[in-house]
Amino acid sequence: MGKVYIVGAGPGSVDLITVKGLKCIQQADVILYDRLVSKELLSYAKPNAELIFVGKLPKLHHVIQERIHKLLIQHARKGKIVTRLKGGDPFVFGRGAEEAEVLREAGIPFEIVPGVTSGIAAPAYAGIPVTHREFGSSFAIITGHLKDGKEDGIDWKGLAESVDTLAIYMGVGNLPYITEQLLKYKRNPETPVALIEWGTTLHQRVVTGTLETIVSIAEKENIQNPAMIIVGEVVRLREKIAWFEQCRQELRETM
Repeated sequence: MGKVYIVGAGPGSVDLITVKGLKCIQQADVILYDRLVSKELLSYAKPNAELIFVGKLPKLHHVIQERIHKLLIQHARKGKIVTRLKGGDPFVFGRGAEEAEVLREAGIPFEIVPGVTSGIAAPAYAGIPVTHREFGSSFAIITGHLKDGKEDGIDWKGLAESVDTLAIYMGVGNLPYITEQLLKYKRNPETPVALIEWGTTLHQRVVTGTLETIVSIAEKENIQNPAMIIVGEVVRLREKIAWFEQCRQELRETM
C-alpha cells in the first residue's frame, strides 16, 4: 500500500509553500495538481514522477472530483507515494476533507499538509493586515461562490454586524450581491474594500474603494478571478504598509 499526502501549495507564489509541502513534491511518484498551483513547483518533482492535471472546469466540478478520488485510490493501491497538490490550504474551500474521507473509507494511509491560504497571504502582500489592534480584532473567511439572489446559507447579518474583517474567496463574479447583502444589514457604506487579483504573484493587482463604490471600480478595472475581496477598516492601512509593488519592481529590474 502506498500513501497520499494532501498538500496545500500556498496562494500562488512558489516561495510560499511549506518545507514539508516541498518535500512531498520531491518524494512523490504521482502528483495530482490543481489549476491555480504554480507550475514552477512541479519542477521540483522527480524526473520520473507522473504529473496529472486535475483542475476544475465550470459545471464539471462533480465529475472531476470523482475522477480525483479514483486516481488517488488507484495509484496508492499500486504502492505509490501520491501528492495531491491543492492551491492555498486543503481545508479552506479546497475539498481536502472530502478527499480525506474517501481515502479513509478506502483504507488508504494519508497525511494533511496545511498551506498558506490566500485570505491571509493576498492581503499581506497588498499591505493589508487582516487583524490590527486599532482597526480589527475579528476576522472571517467566507466563500463568495454564490448564486445571485438565491438563498446561500451565509449569515450576512451576523457578518455585517459582528465581524471586523471579511476575506471573501471566489466572489468577484458575485460582488454586486455581496455588497448588497452587507449594505442591507447596515454595514457602513464607507467601509473600505480591496480587490486583490492574482495575489502574491508577479501579476498581482490591487484596487480599493468602499462598499458603495467597489462594484463600479471592479467593472471599470475589469478585475477577474482569481481574486480576494477584503472588507474592513484594515484596508486603510494599505496606504502606509504597501510593500510588494516596490519589491516586484526591483525583482523585474534584475531579471
